[in-house]
Amino acid sequence: MIIFAVDMADNIILQRLDGLRAKYDELAAQMTAPDAMSDMKRFVALGKEYKELGPLIEASEKYRTAYGNLQNAKDVFANEKDEEFREMAREEIAALEPETERLEEEIKLLLIPKDPQDDKNAIVEIRGGTGGDEAAIFAGDLYRMYVHYIEARGWKYEINSISEGSSGGYKEVVLKVIGSGVYGVLKYESGVHRVQRVPQTETQGRVHTSAASVAVLPEAEEFDIELNMNDIRKDTFCSSGPGGQSVNTTYSAIRLTHVPTGIVVQCQDQKSQLKNFDKALEELRTRIFNLEYQKYLDEIAGKRKTMVSTGDRSAKIRTYNYPQGRITDHRIGYTIYNLGPFMDGQIQDMLDHLVVAENAERLKEASL
Repeated sequence: MIIFAVDMADNIILQRLDGLRAKYDELAAQMTAPDAMSDMKRFVALGKEYKELGPLIEASEKYRTAYGNLQNAKDVFANEKDEEFREMAREEIAALEPETERLEEEIKLLLIPKDPQDDKNAIVEIRGGTGGDEAAIFAGDLYRMYVHYIEARGWKYEINSISEGSSGGYKEVVLKVIGSGVYGVLKYESGVHRVQRVPQTETQGRVHTSAASVAVLPEAEEFDIELNMNDIRKDTFCSSGPGGQSVNTTYSAIRLTHVPTGIVVQCQDQKSQLKNFDKALEELRTRIFNLEYQKYLDEIAGKRKTMVSTGDRSAKIRTYNYPQGRITDHRIGYTIYNLGPFMDGQIQDMLDHLVVAENAERLKEASL
């Protein structure tokens, strides 16, 4: 006799889904209330929460239907005496059980509160680290890698500031990446990237090790933080190119200093001083916001062993070994041998493995 076990966790999940459905409906009612837009900050927060719950509500309806059909099929199999009906029920159970389990795992992940910043645009900062000219060249390689990936995803990017290296590459590049869920994808790239290869300047063919750091910050929105313009000092200067030469003779480049925190940002990408100011202000808001956001990342770091997406930007996260054509991510111990395509922007496989590792950690934390 075949016995089909009913997991009590199913009932717990359904109870939680009932509560979230009620919350979803309540949010919809609050957003459509006559005075909903009288407090714009609250209205935006309600809309954001409503949107975030949408995928969970949609998945919950599919799960509820599949689970209900599965229970009905199990009831028929257990109680029906007609063998033909029992065989039909058996086939239905065989089809519905894996589908119900898949939906249940999907819902478990959706039930875990995700990083509230995942849906945002991102500020990506790439800096050459130890290794002198070779580090700047490698920073340039990483920049091109990310640009190819960004373009392949259909996202857009804007350069805020750029400082070229004396022998190629970049000492520093700061860019804003625009698209759906950008930060939630690129956040895994924060940390120190190490390269092992023969530098262009090496005459004896020896392999050197150098590094570049990548910092990925969620872009702060206007409602995330209020800036007091009296706390900001504004300086203007001429945009400069390689070797310090002036790109234009007008003082269009902007440097903003937030006096209370000492944070300094600059933007010289646009010819218009006003456009540079707006972009610099966006970046300044993001960097101030991230002072508080770092506390959230530190809290995650205290719970997770692999620290897949924490803000420890001093940690060595990945090694690029050119002689072996190898890339190794040290957080999850994952190695692949396709260095050429990887540096051309084909990094999705690596990101997918990082997502799987983080989801496993999130499930373990939530004990679902």
